[in-house]
Amino acid sequence: MKYITIALLLLTTIVGNAQEGKIERGTKNFNQYDFVDAQKIYQKVADKGYESADLFKRLGDSYYLNARYDKAAVYFGKLIKEFPEVAEAEAYFRYALSLRATKDYALSDRMMSRFFDIKEDDKRAVLFKETPDYLREIDYQKGSYDVAITTINSGYSDFGPMLYKDKLIFASNRDTGSFTKRIHKWNGQPFLNLYQVSLNKVDQDAGNRYVEKFSAYLNTQYHESTPVFTEDGKTVYFTRNNYNNGKYREDNDGTNKLKLYKASLVKGKWTDSQELPFNSDEYTVAHPALSVDGKRLYFSSDMPGSFGLSDLWYVSINEDDTYGTPVNLGSDINTEGRESFPFISSENDIYFASDGHPGLGGLDLFVTALGKNGETAEILNLGEPANTSKDDFAFVINNEANVGFLSSNRGNRGIDDDIYMLKQINKPSIPCDILLSGVVTDKNTGAYLEGATVSLYDTNNNLFKSVVTGASAAFAFIPDCDKIFLIRAEKEGYNTSEKMVTTPNVSSELEEILQLEKTLKPVVPGDDIAKILDLNPIYFNFDKYDIRPDAEVELAKVLVYMETYPSVRIDVRSHTDSRGRDAYNLNLSQNRNISTRDWLISKGISASRLTGKGYGETQLVNDCGNGVRCSKEQHQLNRRSEFIVVSN
Repeated sequence: MKYITIALLLLTTIVGNAQEGKIERGTKNFNQYDFVDAQKIYQKVADKGYESADLFKRLGDSYYLNARYDKAAVYFGKLIKEFPEVAEAEAYFRYALSLRATKDYALSDRMMSRFFDIKEDDKRAVLFKETPDYLREIDYQKGSYDVAITTINSGYSDFGPMLYKDKLIFASNRDTGSFTKRIHKWNGQPFLNLYQVSLNKVDQDAGNRYVEKFSAYLNTQYHESTPVFTEDGKTVYFTRNNYNNGKYREDNDGTNKLKLYKASLVKGKWTDSQELPFNSDEYTVAHPALSVDGKRLYFSSDMPGSFGLSDLWYVSINEDDTYGTPVNLGSDINTEGRESFPFISSENDIYFASDGHPGLGGLDLFVTALGKNGETAEILNLGEPANTSKDDFAFVINNEANVGFLSSNRGNRGIDDDIYMLKQINKPSIPCDILLSGVVTDKNTGAYLEGATVSLYDTNNNLFKSVVTGASAAFAFIPDCDKIFLIRAEKEGYNTSEKMVTTPNVSSELEEILQLEKTLKPVVPGDDIAKILDLNPIYFNFDKYDIRPDAEVELAKVLVYMETYPSVRIDVRSHTDSRGRDAYNLNLSQNRNISTRDWLISKGISASRLTGKGYGETQLVNDCGNGVRCSKEQHQLNRRSEFIVVSN
């Protein structure tokens, strides 16, 4: 037993040292961005049961940076569960993002909350806290695009589409054009070249048969991708490894970075490839985009001054073909995460990919309008199906045709990128939510009315929704924005009430009070029939007291009321405003009072049921007396006829 125990201890030590050595080699590969080699070494160690915070972190990072989010979630989860005391804030963020890719949004949100607790000043954490309902906001854009995979994909990585004349130019590692394929250690695949295909072939069966290399001059033995062309088609900006004119260069840590290059079309051939002057061996500059006027070159970089792993920048293109100083687009658009693959549409919107803004998982596509000076507006997630829980990036669109392309690894394996064709159905817009609420009350008493039916109709009289009020008499609807609706309230024993409501095109809360009048209204001595029947003002011509046709319509309402209730006696009271002499106004009101009673008598109402008097300006309802300057509307309030119930 003793010898067996010693042998086991020795074996454990030997295996442990071997595993430590593998981790050391993996770390070296990882730091040089050879992530696939690192994954293999780390994974073998983890498979043997070896555990450490560093091992789990590096496995998580390597899978994360190769978009293997399901695997990344496993090891970030182990890191946080087994070694929470050493788990850094970025591990929580990457774990949360990896969980979104697996559609575990509930756990992802909990990890984002912990990320905020650790690093509350991080823009990604702030955005999460500011938009806790981010999934609903993203869902608002759902259906803005129709998306379908193209037939030009190869089974390797195909991405970064760009429209050029009648062709689609894109990057692919389907073939190096040689007998020996050169393999990139980052993802274990051949290096990228630029390819082309006619636009009318991208949705045909076996469209990949029509794909051919774009330019033998531009394509090298290293990576080329993401081109953008000037409007005249004679200049191309593109991404390439730090390799030009046969020279391959690395940074101080031995890593070959990406750079931007420019080439010209001369006599139908691409030539004169030049490295742009703001590149550096020490940081990456990649994925160019041109402004609508061609005077600015946008790109992605981790150059000094960046907020995160990669930011969006631009430089001015001067008339003498020199370039201005790189300008960061700022913290409104850039986060501590990755912002990349910019594209400027003809409508001056900038589309880009990001994992720092709230999304569905991995890289999501976003859009924001650019101002005259390059300032950005509100940033919108494009929603499904443009975005998925995987990486979605490199969006381009022809605004005239509303047709474009995007890149994504949403396919079955979730590893290789493919190119998808899209049709824009609706342009993404700022989420608009309307809350239309209110109460139903008795118009006379103000009491809340329980059991009232409130219905909302569109302009075609289609019912949107109907509710019945409870004890609080409240109702609420969530109608569409920028529409006209009819809201109707009904209750037995009450007259139906309706209102037209126009909803705004921005999120708003609208309140309406719907007042219902009883069909049978109690009338007691002292009540004014004019108010009960909601009479319009009874007008007389200037300095006259004969009954006008429009006044007859109003008096007819009083007539019908007195006919319906033959025991009612009415005292007619006529009033003027203060304009004119007091004695004149008193006499005029008396004459008008007599004319009013005579009209009712002429229609069959017994004179015994009517009394009346003209009061002139002696009973004003406001302060618009003699010498007081008042508006026409204020004077109108005093020119009134009252029909007071004397007995019922």
